[in-house]
Amino acid sequence: MANDRPTTAFAGAAPDGDHRISSVEAFQVQWRPGDPPGRRTAIVRVRTQSGLTGYGEASPMMGGEHSLLVVRDFAASLIGADPFDQAVLQDRLLHRYIKLGPEGAVTGALAALDIALWDIKGKALGLPVFKLLGGAWRSTLPFYASIGGNADRSVDDVVRVVEARWQTETPAAIKIRWDGDRTRQDHDIPGDIAKARAVRKLVGDAYPLAFDANNQYSVGGAIRVGRALEDLSYIWFEEPVQHYNVRAMGEVAQRLDITVSAAEQTYTTQALVDIINAGVRMVQPDIVKMGGITGLMQCAAICFAHGVELVPHQTQPGIGHVANLHVLSTLMHNTKPAEFADPDDRMHPAFENPPLPKNGTFEVPRGPGLGLRVRDEELDRRRL
Repeated sequence: MANDRPTTAFAGAAPDGDHRISSVEAFQVQWRPGDPPGRRTAIVRVRTQSGLTGYGEASPMMGGEHSLLVVRDFAASLIGADPFDQAVLQDRLLHRYIKLGPEGAVTGALAALDIALWDIKGKALGLPVFKLLGGAWRSTLPFYASIGGNADRSVDDVVRVVEARWQTETPAAIKIRWDGDRTRQDHDIPGDIAKARAVRKLVGDAYPLAFDANNQYSVGGAIRVGRALEDLSYIWFEEPVQHYNVRAMGEVAQRLDITVSAAEQTYTTQALVDIINAGVRMVQPDIVKMGGITGLMQCAAICFAHGVELVPHQTQPGIGHVANLHVLSTLMHNTKPAEFADPDDRMHPAFENPPLPKNGTFEVPRGPGLGLRVRDEELDRRRL
């Protein structure tokens, strides 16, 4: 394991003291008894010899256990490493685990580690992450309410759920998500359009709305729904077909006038370029699924070079959410609000300053690192 540690001509102590890594922990947190895996959080906690602690988060799919297993496997090889060598560590680990498949479990593990190391670097230098990334264009960010589970709701129930979030949170926009059975393609297109129409009637003609199909249509079905969404003035149509069918996604994007978005299930920069080249002009990589802060900044550069909108997917209300806000604040062309999927307060006991929505916006934390003040005893009490 020791031979896996990065050794370069520039290796040595980080600025202002010895911040070499002393431990790496990877664990699930179950916030409430009986929470299913998808409601848990996959935490990576990195401590340094100087006493600093950095926190990262992996994708919560199946509780994130697949990514946490990868972190546990490489944890020992990071002892004694310099967190300021974070990019070297990332590439070394990616290529060590490349045969597991470069997407999913591995990229989620590396995303969590990357976020934790940026948190440490900010704390070591006494600066927020957005300063380390080059500075923020804005200190507050509008959000959109991302409302899931609508495939199994009636039209009336969709309207009721959307109205509650709209009135309570005053978001800058609303996205209705289907979260349906992906094995039943084009299952209820008339019903889906009826729900989209009812939400438009609720909020009025000018309010920004988006529609997330969660990959449930064929190309023909997506074109049919997309035309209806254009008539209803929805501003984007998310993942209309299966994400792995890149050519089909590009075909739908090219044939519709509404902006078609994709890439929340895209985990490498190379795959992101492929989907852009297919014709998608709004991409949504997720900071806890691919690359962490480093990866999302690379995605921003790719999008800027290609003239494509970057609107990251992010449904976790804690560490991942705050890391995402730091990156978004640094983007000059920030065309859409940040995603806010979960207004639940179940994570709040673990943070002295949990991120809270206010008047349709989130404030970007200004404390060192991510700016979150974490109560380790509360994390450990809920640890599985």
